Amino acid sequence: MTTRETIEEYFRRLERKSEWESLLSDDLEFTSFTSPVKRIRGRTAYLDSTKRFFSMIAGLEVRDVMVDGQKACALTRYRLQPPGGAAFVSDVAEVFGVRDDKIESFDIYFDASPFPK
Repeated sequence: MTTRETIEEYFRRLERKSEWESLLSDDLEFTSFTSPVKRIRGRTAYLDSTKRFFSMIAGLEVRDVMVDGQKACALTRYRLQPPGGAAFVSDVAEVFGVRDDKIESFDIYFDASPFPK
């Protein structure tokens, strides 16, 4: 798959909530550039630390995907539904590094203020 195809497939699977994790490299390097900056290494550690977020996804819109070689940037909008709370929207810039049909690096930028504390 090309970088674009890998990223588009990731979001298709994420929308279906089916097998999106298999597109993540075992050695995934994840960074959230929301204050405070959070860095995680390894697919298992990433999935453990983000399971709350992924469980809240009620909708996903991929607004744009830009690709340059093995790098891609996706502008996304998530509709999130926390348990027992009001739904809200989060716009995110997601920057991916892809190699051998796997996402090997993943950086995100978003406003954390709408998220429940």
